[in-house]
Amino acid sequence: MFDIGFWELLLIAIIGLVVLGPERLPVAIRTVRGWIASIRGFSEGVKNELTEELRIQELHANLKKAEQAGMKDLSPELEASVKSLKEAAEMVNNPYQTAEQSIKSNDEIEKLNDNKDEKQVK
Repeated sequence: MFDIGFWELLLIAIIGLVVLGPERLPVAIRTVRGWIASIRGFSEGVKNELTEELRIQELHANLKKAEQAGMKDLSPELEASVKSLKEAAEMVNNPYQTAEQSIKSNDEIEKLNDNKDEKQVK
């Protein structure tokens, strides 16, 4: 990436040792390593977001093509895009449905537990 060889790294290490001293050099190395890791993480996040935005743009373009074609006799690429969008729409709606179902099932479980407790008391 930076095309830094062994001798350059050795020179940087010697200068760092002279300037910072042996007590502060390990702390400085850890700090620089943390900065590099955070920069890599940030760049990876930006890359993922850009990739996702490009995919969304492509899906929107394919959906427009599919709508113009009347959703009939679509190419496999357009069919895959429409299917992907339908699955995404279902995933958006499902969390609410599953939350409602889990609340109902929790209520039923509580009722069963209450009935079981009442039977044990009798």
